[in-house]
Amino acid sequence: MFKIITETSDFIIVDKISNSSFHDEGDLGSGFFSMVKKQMNVEQLFPVHRLDKMTSGLILFAKNITCAQLFGDLFKDHKIEKFYIAISDKKPTKKQGLIKGDMNKSRRGTWKLLRTLENPAITQFYSYSISQGKRLFLLKPHSGKTHQIRVALNSISSPIIGDPLYYAQSQADRGYLHAYALRFIYLEQRYEFISLPTEGELYLDSKVIEKLSELKKPWQLDWPRL
Repeated sequence: MFKIITETSDFIIVDKISNSSFHDEGDLGSGFFSMVKKQMNVEQLFPVHRLDKMTSGLILFAKNITCAQLFGDLFKDHKIEKFYIAISDKKPTKKQGLIKGDMNKSRRGTWKLLRTLENPAITQFYSYSISQGKRLFLLKPHSGKTHQIRVALNSISSPIIGDPLYYAQSQADRGYLHAYALRFIYLEQRYEFISLPTEGELYLDSKVIEKLSELKKPWQLDWPRL
């Protein structure tokens, strides 16, 4: 279900597999959060952000309330850099830049991007051709809205392969969204983490692996202006 990337006295970072719900699902079994607590053999653990069920990759947990509050402030002040990778087989209306707009609830549990900018979801991105008809997206969200990246890519006509909500007609072995990197300063120490995807036929393709080898430190890219 997951592997531990790092553990300190205050927090742990784990690598979540795809198709695992964050919370318990009743008769369907324990969720990801419960499984982490069980494997770590701890009664208290504090989630400071979440990943959608289909999304794999890096997720951070605080081990005490003080740490949770500090990370909460870091997220609120946009001082934790998050980077995601996704794959689509639909041609985007633009290949790099900024996706920005308010988000509003739509039908059947989905969200849509609006043209208004009262409290916008903001996402910077690059994309790269990896094979005929498929593109790898590297994304840097600057807000933490529900389904933000999934909605952002859908808004530029490139829904994520295997996304059951925004690309239901896509047949795939998984949803191709992965929390790729985290970077932050905690108690005056800088932390940087990269998680290469380990599951999914498309993620394990040689061209994707080659491209990701060039993107080992995504925070060093010249990101599009906000």
